[in-house]
Amino acid sequence: MSGSNPKSAYWAGFRSGSPFVLVVGPFALLFGVVATNAGLDLVETMTMTVLVIAGASQFTALSLMQEHAPTFIVLATALAVNLRLAMYSAAMVPHLGRAPRWLRMLTAYLLLDQVFAVAITRYEERPDMSMGEKIAYFLGAASPIVPLWYLFSWVGAVAGKAIPPQYALDFAVPITFIALVAPMLRSLPHVAAALVSVIAALALAGLPFDMGLIVAALLAMMTGAQVERLIARRSRGDA
Repeated sequence: MSGSNPKSAYWAGFRSGSPFVLVVGPFALLFGVVATNAGLDLVETMTMTVLVIAGASQFTALSLMQEHAPTFIVLATALAVNLRLAMYSAAMVPHLGRAPRWLRMLTAYLLLDQVFAVAITRYEERPDMSMGEKIAYFLGAASPIVPLWYLFSWVGAVAGKAIPPQYALDFAVPITFIALVAPMLRSLPHVAAALVSVIAALALAGLPFDMGLIVAALLAMMTGAQVERLIARRSRGDA
């Protein structure tokens, strides 16, 4: 379609991303509180939330920092948690790969789970979208989410200082991870990967600096990929 309308695409993306504020706000607030209770000051908390902008890996890093794990282990584990973003990036290449470099860098920074989900769905539903419309839609989807993540992280960090030590929210981190993972268990590969990760993490819990988490993550990814490959092979055989 030759008539490109980036402004309309932007607001369509904004509307698609808006419902996620109901999840992002409380999650960012929780991160700010937990970061403060873990010993980070306001500047450190906000630096982490702006530079990393990935909730699951931020909580993982905080947990390891509380265990006094070496910096390398903290970074490696956080990267392992965020490996899914590499797959998101690969899926975006056919749609945004021809954009100017600075725009590709911006979209890479804003490539969150929620933004990817709505953007890739829109691109597949509307293959006639121009590059300008695709970029505008992507930025629109990120607009209600990212500023809210910054704001509520700040609110949580400020509020966290007022919480007495006896009311520490350490329990919130595992509960948050359960809330993140549970909705994703929608297929056999996902369930198999989750099961292997739990078993491996428990079996390797004695390894120093939570190295068992990295090994468990790698085993889980291998398991999920292998199960998915077996299902695809069986489908081709049945066909």
